[in-house]
Amino acid sequence: MKALCWHGKGDVRIDNVDDPKILDPRDAIIRITTTCICGSDLHLLDGYMPTMESGDIMGHENMGEVVEVGSAVKNLKKGDRVVVPFTISCGECYFCKKGLFSMCDVSNPNAEIARKAMGHSPAGCFGFSHMLGGFSGGQAEYLRIPYADVGPIKIESGLEDEQVVFLSDIFPTGYMAAENCGIEPGDTVAVWGCGPVGQFAIQSAWMLGAGRVIAIDCVEERLRMAETHGKAETINFMENKEKVYDTLMEMTAGRGPDRCIDAVGCEAHVGGRLDSYIDKVKTLTLLGTDRAHVIREAIRCCRKGGTISVPGVYVGMLDNIPFGAAMNKGITFKMGQTHVQHYLRPLLKKIESGEIDPSFIITHRAPLSDAPELYKTFRDKKDGCIKVVLKP
Repeated sequence: MKALCWHGKGDVRIDNVDDPKILDPRDAIIRITTTCICGSDLHLLDGYMPTMESGDIMGHENMGEVVEVGSAVKNLKKGDRVVVPFTISCGECYFCKKGLFSMCDVSNPNAEIARKAMGHSPAGCFGFSHMLGGFSGGQAEYLRIPYADVGPIKIESGLEDEQVVFLSDIFPTGYMAAENCGIEPGDTVAVWGCGPVGQFAIQSAWMLGAGRVIAIDCVEERLRMAETHGKAETINFMENKEKVYDTLMEMTAGRGPDRCIDAVGCEAHVGGRLDSYIDKVKTLTLLGTDRAHVIREAIRCCRKGGTISVPGVYVGMLDNIPFGAAMNKGITFKMGQTHVQHYLRPLLKKIESGEIDPSFIITHRAPLSDAPELYKTFRDKKDGCIKVVLKP
């Protein structure tokens, strides 16, 4: 089959690779009908995620048609149309039973690598390094799904792929980010980053009772989407003559946002800020791993007793975090990879009821063969690119 494979920093290619096979009775194989490029994939492209190996198949936002099931899979059959969570979860361990699916204790066969880096291993993930399992991703014609009796959700309505494929990651991720904020009715929510996860965090903040949403970015088309689809007030931090902190204080009468969401993560834009330049120099010289400007800024901006939610991906060590400010302001932090399986059915109901049509996020549609060029278009924020959907 054809698949998009990683071959080093900045180097992804379409290769011919072996078709996946059933390796365990709980496996299934799907023919991919729609897959996507995620902002997290850019961390792989840019070389921020360790333990990638040449030839690894990328892609963790996947859906398709079941073509084969293992003998233990009773919930799926050939021909079923399914969306696949990006996290791989056994459904039986301590964490899965608590609904903490992204913390599955069983699904990562390379858990020891993750334990050495983090202290404990999260769940395995599709197409996201050997530290997280070495599983092939779905930017390909076919995909093997481990624990297929737990993960995929069947789509039995007439909804189009483009309306439901984002259940695989970015819609639940944005929703969990907003939920993690503990939004109370009327709260002001500030969202850093208006990429796909940020857009769904904005939508979700309204669903959960926000009274006001403020979106912060520097890309005009993202800000316009936040305004038109997300009904958010916006701050362009590149054009803003004052600091984001000063603007947010003015907008909130000096109190600061009640809830803050960092939907940026480890590759924060330099944006003319001294700390960002220092971070960039450190990452380029291998003296640091992450550019952490946004989390620093969110700590400074968040109101006393407020909450900071972090769906943005971080991969290593963060420097110069104002932890004293966070402690003295009594800020609560909540973060983590998304427990996708927990959110699949309730969010599918929201789509089916017409409360939201997630396809608003799509700006580019293309065959899989165009993926290498579109990775660069997405990374470089060219051609108004916000979300790419691929059709193998």
